[in-house]
Amino acid sequence: MVFHEAALPSVPRSVEDPQTFHANNIDGTFQLFLAAKEAGCRRIIYAASSSAYGDQPTQPKRETMLPAPLSPYALNKLVGEYYARVFYESYGLETISLRYFNVFGPHQDPSSQYAAAISAFVSAILRGEQPIVYGDGEQTRDFTHIDNVVEANMLAAAAKTTQGQVINIACGQSVTINQVITTINKLLSTDHEPQYAPPRAGDVKHSLADITLAREVIGYEPHLMFEDGLARAIEWYKANL
Repeated sequence: MVFHEAALPSVPRSVEDPQTFHANNIDGTFQLFLAAKEAGCRRIIYAASSSAYGDQPTQPKRETMLPAPLSPYALNKLVGEYYARVFYESYGLETISLRYFNVFGPHQDPSSQYAAAISAFVSAILRGEQPIVYGDGEQTRDFTHIDNVVEANMLAAAAKTTQGQVINIACGQSVTINQVITTINKLLSTDHEPQYAPPRAGDVKHSLADITLAREVIGYEPHLMFEDGLARAIEWYKANL
């Protein structure tokens, strides 16, 4: 069994350097599926991405929606889903694609200009700086603590069978970026206003998951919702920043 979690991440980086992202995320994923088939591997659990939905106005996002990726990264991850399905249909390799929604938690690197939102916000506020928000901050995300993602992977591994399905992994909870800043300030007893910057190419406005299919296929249920997960992440950054 293989857990395929590897990728070059970051929507803005993929917009700047699509060729490198293609080579790593599409070619690399194909090579992994091919090697797994030739080695007689039974199952691959593939880390897919909610970015495959693009900026469709319908909320929540359901797996039956036609994908509409806006960035090279989103397209890369979507192609991986297609390969997962094809390797099941053509070769009988049990596959399942877990579309993660905005994963956060301890160990996320806040130092890069491409850092994930929560790690960047928390580290900035802990340093007494204004967090940078791209856009007006009213965009929404379904933030998913890493503990939920790990549990989803374990459930996918333990499932009786997998047949190339694509399922959302999230909390089913919509949070604006401005609410994230407010909650961080509340948990840290601080009051740092965000600094707003122009929106970034490839970013979507709203992202909320329907997790019904995940419940049905692998018995997934999120156990750590946004604010509790954020509190845990903050404690880690306070100790390790």
